[in-house]
Amino acid sequence: MKIIVTGGAGFIGSAVVRRLVNDGHNVLNLDNLTYAGNLKSVSSVVGAENYRYARADICSGRAISSAINEFQPDAIMHLAAESHVDRSIEGPLLFVQTNVVGTAVLLEAAYEYWVELDDEKKEKFRFVHVSTDEVFGELGAVGTFTEDSPYRPNSPYAASKAASDHFARAWNVTFGLPVVNTNCSNNIGPFQYPEKLVPSSIRTALAGDAIKIFGDGTNVRDWLYVNDHVEGLVLALEKGKPGRSYNFGGISECSNIELVDMICEHLDALKPRNDGTPYREQVTFIDDRPGHDFRYAIDSTRARKELGWAPSDTLATAVEKTLKWYLENPEWLEFNDSYGSRVGMPY
Repeated sequence: MKIIVTGGAGFIGSAVVRRLVNDGHNVLNLDNLTYAGNLKSVSSVVGAENYRYARADICSGRAISSAINEFQPDAIMHLAAESHVDRSIEGPLLFVQTNVVGTAVLLEAAYEYWVELDDEKKEKFRFVHVSTDEVFGELGAVGTFTEDSPYRPNSPYAASKAASDHFARAWNVTFGLPVVNTNCSNNIGPFQYPEKLVPSSIRTALAGDAIKIFGDGTNVRDWLYVNDHVEGLVLALEKGKPGRSYNFGGISECSNIELVDMICEHLDALKPRNDGTPYREQVTFIDDRPGHDFRYAIDSTRARKELGWAPSDTLATAVEKTLKWYLENPEWLEFNDSYGSRVGMPY
């Protein structure tokens, strides 16, 4: 297939690009290379005959339409997004622009291209829209999010992604564009921008700095190894029904403090401190994030039944793989961004 991936220089997007190129698909990576985009994350496929990159802002209708019409894709996988909650607290309108306006621009460009295809190509075309479990708000101590859970976003980031989900649905229902929507739990794995909880904890631990955790650390998240998420996205592309949504979760619920403890224990074994004291002593609890959701958990029954998807990694194996990768690639822990007062906070 000929597939456009937006945001293909980001954490999850680059994993999608690497997988698709290695599977033999022809891939056009569209990324605007904002602060979290790094083409080094796709260096393993650069030079491949079936890989191309173009710098493009998804908010630019002219640039996006030009790229689509030139490449003539069989599918678009949309992963370009502003994704850090703390940045959305500092500057929410950027999230509205990229995640909401950008998605609408991309959908319209895709529709204008799709509507001119012949019937066979129209039938096969797919637009996979990648989103988050945060659109559903927060859960109490029990329960899980399903595809039918009501949308109750609590952060500007979550609200912007919820809006993008609604636009994707609308382009399917109103215009017939064959959109498949996906929502996933928190991802863990290589090449993640170091402001997020896992690489941030590794970075600050190794630097001897405070490992910052919001509140009392009891907020619970479901964690999914990034390659397992990518497997789900590929299956959604291949088998997903247009107009249908699919949830991907790792069945690996864990509180933030439990996750950081796991990281510290691995570091104690793999790279112990010179004085022999445990990394756990560096943990510092800080004022909680405004509107911080208590718990997320995903029910992936639909994806399992309809797509044949299941995660291969547990949280324990995902943490071990991820930590070893960062220790072998310490340059990915470098963090020099001074965007705002909340940036660099964990998670």
